[in-house]
Amino acid sequence: MSGLDLKWSGSEKKVARRAFDLAFDAAFAKLMAEFKSRADAVAEPADLWEMERYLRRQRRELEELFDFRYSQLPLVFARLIREEYLDERHLAGLSDAKLEIVRSYLSLPKG
Repeated sequence: MSGLDLKWSGSEKKVARRAFDLAFDAAFAKLMAEFKSRADAVAEPADLWEMERYLRRQRRELEELFDFRYSQLPLVFARLIREEYLDERHLAGLSDAKLEIVRSYLSLPKG
C-alpha cells in the first residue's frame, strides 16, 4: 500500500501536523544556527554572495523535504527521521499501516 491510498482520521491528521511542525522547527533551528555561524565568517563581498547561494539551496531543500500532502507524509516522515529532525515516537497515534510504510522507507538504503 502506498501513501497515496491511505485515509487519514481527524486524530491522525493532528498527530501528523504536530510531528511535521516539530520537525520543521528543528530543521529551521539548525538552519538558523548554521546561518549565524556563516554570517559571522563573512569578510568580503564574495562571502556574502556565497551566503546567498547557500540560503537559496537550503530553501529549495527544505521546500522539497517539507511536503505536507497526506499522500506524501509517510515518505516525508521517513526522511525526517533519517535526517534526525524527527523521532518515530512522535508518530504515535498513526495507524499501524502508516507506520509500516514509514518503516519500510526507513529500511531502504540511503541514496
